[in-house]
Formats: sequence, structure tokens, C-alpha cells
Amino acid sequence: MNFLEHAAKAMLSEGGVRVPAGALAPTPDSAARTARRLGSVMVKAQVPMGGRGKSGGIRSSQTPDEAYRVAAEFLGSRLGGHRVAEVLVEERIPTVSELYAAVLNHPAGPARRVVLSELGGVDIEETARSDAGLIRTLDIDPRMDLRPEAALRFVTEAGIGTAAAAIADVLVRMYRLHRDSDAELLEVNPLAVTDEGEVVALDCKLVVDGAAGARQPSLSATAAPEPLTELEKAARGLGLQFVELDGDIGVLANGAGLTMTTMDVISHLGGRPANFLEIGGDAYTKARPALELVLAHAGVRSLVVNFCGAFARTDVMIDGLTEAWLELQPDVPAFFTVDGTGSSEARRMLKQRLGLEPYATMDEAIAAAIRSAGGRSA
Repeated sequence: MNFLEHAAKAMLSEGGVRVPAGALAPTPDSAARTARRLGSVMVKAQVPMGGRGKSGGIRSSQTPDEAYRVAAEFLGSRLGGHRVAEVLVEERIPTVSELYAAVLNHPAGPARRVVLSELGGVDIEETARSDAGLIRTLDIDPRMDLRPEAALRFVTEAGIGTAAAAIADVLVRMYRLHRDSDAELLEVNPLAVTDEGEVVALDCKLVVDGAAGARQPSLSATAAPEPLTELEKAARGLGLQFVELDGDIGVLANGAGLTMTTMDVISHLGGRPANFLEIGGDAYTKARPALELVLAHAGVRSLVVNFCGAFARTDVMIDGLTEAWLELQPDVPAFFTVDGTGSSEARRMLKQRLGLEPYATMDEAIAAAIRSAGGRSA
């Protein structure tokens, strides 16, 4: 779940982190009223994407009339594929330094990682590539809190002397919000220090684990709506996890891990996957709607079916899929690989019902699908 800046900042503020004064504006008139109250302001398009400054979605305004014009330009426009329905109008805060701060799930282990850099307000990924030494990290057992003394030691060892205690306090509060909200990422960029030594979160990005919705109903209600294609909307209604992509190799596999692996191999061999579709143990009962979803993609020129039986039997999955295939009679060439529990019966079923011989390996099936679609393969 992604959160718009204003919603993420509201949670930061509730957690005791200072954010700029401001208000949401759904119209140019409301933007001008806020600017009249605050003076010099920043007008910020509210869309769930990073890099809004680079994309022209953040502009400064010195007068209410200018705020009106900027808001009128933003509202109703599209930024990064998202329609701008509201802008955030905030006081402009003079700063003496800007930092980058984040709390995220450790990418390779069971820990939370606190990240701090003196180079705030810039592309942190580019900074990591050009000089990783400018980024400091602190890994913490997820069962433990970030203690104030540990946070202060971390900030001090990073060489940040100005407002070190206030920055450490912000990190402690960010850590608590990350933990309590089941977040995957809480990022403040920039985290600004004013000439009075105050620390202010000028921008904020919050991403919460989508599987935590049941535990976080109030957060789910304030998350940014996820833009979906028509096929993705249809999949949601069927209870299927489907993502439409721009390739030409359809993918039908059981389990998220196997589906991702299949997509990776397609890309590695020079093809382009057309979708992600995690069908799991529902392959028998949902075979027809799943197959219809994959084949409804206008660009699909061949199909890879990759079933591996562990908890679910492959013969049961192939039974459902072949019945759907005979009903739909698609004209797209399909390339199968079947392994695991029930695979002997599944292969026999494929030959008897569809006259198809499954491939011995996933790589062979995918290479054949890519050739059939007119691409290259290893």
C-alpha cells in the first residue's frame, strides 16, 4: 500500500515529527487561500510516485495568485501516469542543511535497517552507486526498539554534529512508525535542519505491506488507490493476483515464486513476459478465468504454462486447465512444463486431451515459446 505525501506526513506528525504547516487543495481557489494564510509556499502534486520534483510536480509560489496558477496547471493533469486530483500547499521553510533518512525492511535478512545520509534532497540510489560511503546504515533486530542512546550514537558516528540530538529523536520516532504500521519503507527526503536547529520532514514516502491490511484497517482506508488496468480490475474481482505487462509471452504458473522465476527466465532468454498471474492451488477451480485473463492481453503471441507440484498436485491442475482449454479453443501456441507430485498423470493427460508433449525443463519450454512469438532465445 502506497500513501500520498500528505497522508504519510499526517502519520509522522501524529508520531511527534515536525512537518511544514499546510493544507490539501482540491481547487485553485483553495490553494490561493492557503497561500494567503502561509505566505511563500510550495505547491506539490499529490500522486503516489517518487521524483516529483524532477518531473515538475513540485513548484514554489511567492504569492496567492501564483499558487492559484500553479494549482490550476497541476489539477486534472497527469504525472507519472497518475491523475492529479489534489495539491498540497505548504509553508516554505528556509534550511541550513538537508539530510536523507529512512527505515526499511532489510533486503537480505530479518532486520529493520535505518539509513542516514547528509546528502538529502537528491536521488539516493544515484548517491549509493557513486559513493556508498556517504550513506550510513544501522541494522536492528525487528523484535527490538531503536533506543534513543543508540540513535544518537549512530547520528554522531555518521559525522553529523548540527542538531544531532534532534535528528536522533526523529529516527527513533520514524522507527516506531515503521514498526507500528507494518511498513516496508518509511522515507523522509529531505529531512531539513533550520537555522534555529529544528528538524523538519519536508517530504515523506510511506509504503506498507499489502498483506497487513487486516491488521491495519485505518491505514488501508487512507492508502492511495492503486491504478489498475481493466484486466487487473477483472482479476481482482475473481480473487486472482494478476499484473498486466507489455510483453508478448503469456505466463500461467502456480505459486508466486515459480511465476516470478518463469518471468525472469523469459527475460534472461531474450523474451518479454506479458503478465504476472499467481494461480496457486486454485488452478483447478479458476483455470478458465485465469486462462481467459492471460489470453485477453492483446499482445500475447505464445503461452508458457509452468506447473510444479508440492502442496498442490499437478494432475489436478492440468485437469482443470485442459478442460478450460478445450472449452475456449484458443489459437495461441502453448508450451508446457510439469514437474512434481502427480506429474506422470499430468503429462499423460496433456498428450491424451491436447496432443501436447510437455518439455523436459522450464528453460526448453520458454525458449520454444520465445521462438514461436518471433523473439530470440538462448
